[in-house]
Amino acid sequence: MLTLYSYWRSSAAYRVRIALNLKGLAYRQVPVHLVKDGGQQRSADYCALNPQGLVPLLVDTDSGAGEVRIAQSLAILEYLDEVFPVPALLPVEPADRAQVRALALHIACDLHPLNNLRVLQYLSATLGVDDSAKNAWYRHWVSVGLAAVEQGLAHFDGRLSLGHRPGYLEACLVPQVYNARRFDCDLSGYPRVLEMAARCESLDAFAQAAPEVQPDAT
Repeated sequence: MLTLYSYWRSSAAYRVRIALNLKGLAYRQVPVHLVKDGGQQRSADYCALNPQGLVPLLVDTDSGAGEVRIAQSLAILEYLDEVFPVPALLPVEPADRAQVRALALHIACDLHPLNNLRVLQYLSATLGVDDSAKNAWYRHWVSVGLAAVEQGLAHFDGRLSLGHRPGYLEACLVPQVYNARRFDCDLSGYPRVLEMAARCESLDAFAQAAPEVQPDAT
C-alpha cells in the first residue's frame, strides 16, 4: 500500500502524482491543507510523520523492510524508480540521466523554492510586500529559471526525456509550467518548455495528476 500525503496545489506533490501515474501504481491520497487551520502541515500529528512539516510525504507499508516514509519529491521519485523499475523514469544512458537530473534539480531546488507558498506568505505577512511586488518577484524568478531550462532542453532536440515518452524531467517541468500560468507569467520566450509540456498534458498520467481533479481541490 502506497499512501501519499498531498495538497492539490503543491507542485512538489503534483510531481509525485505524475510519477505514480506514469508507473501505473495504485495509491491512496491523504490531503494536508497548506492554508487551513494555520497550515495542517504544521500540526503535531503531521510533524510526527514528517518532521520537515512539508508535503509530499510517501508512506510505503509493503516495502519488505517495514513501513518506509520518504519526504522530498525528488527523493520519492528516485525511490519509486528503484523499487518499481518498470517503466523507468530516467534514461538508460548516463549522460542523458545526468542531464535529466540537472534540469529537474534546477526546477525543484533553484526555481521552485523561491516561489513556494511559505516564501510568498513570508513576503506578504512578515515583510509587508504588497501583491504587485510579490507577483513581480514570482515572475522574475520564473523567467530566470525557465530561461535556463529552455536552454537545457536543447540537449533532447525536441524529444521527450525518454525518447517518445515522459518521465522524471517532465514530472518536474509540467507542475512548474502550471504554476507559471497561474501567476500569468509570460512564457512566450520558452518554446521548448511549452512544447514539452503540451506533449505531456494530454496524457492520462498528467491529466489525472492535475490539481483541479484532486479529491481535496477547492
